Amino acid sequence: QVQLVESGGGLVQAGGSLRLACAAAGRTVRNYAMAWFRQAPGKDREFVASISWGGYNTYYTDSVKGRFTIARDNAKNTVYLQMNSLKPEDTAVYTCATRVSGTASSHAYDYDYWGQGTQVTVSS
Repeated sequence: QVQLVESGGGLVQAGGSLRLACAAAGRTVRNYAMAWFRQAPGKDREFVASISWGGYNTYYTDSVKGRFTIARDNAKNTVYLQMNSLKPEDTAVYTCATRVSGTASSHAYDYDYWGQGTQVTVSS
């Protein structure tokens, strides 16, 4: 079993930055791909970014390209999401996930373990 715990969410003004972290426990995830998803009120869960096991491959949804960066520190069993130039439409609960595969994916159904999520609110 893998437990994922997110942190770093909060309230920020438009144009500001936040850095989310997702720490894994119970098992090392150094060989697993990891991803961030988000869900805004009244909307479906949306893929945000993913990263392969070694960090060599990263993928982003179009709306965050150039603003968000996903990275990982395998020594700390942690994945990060640096979010810059935040917009009100980025407001959502952000959740990290990992899959028992080193290949990154943008599909929620590919992921085996999920965190509880952290709220990000961007005010205009």
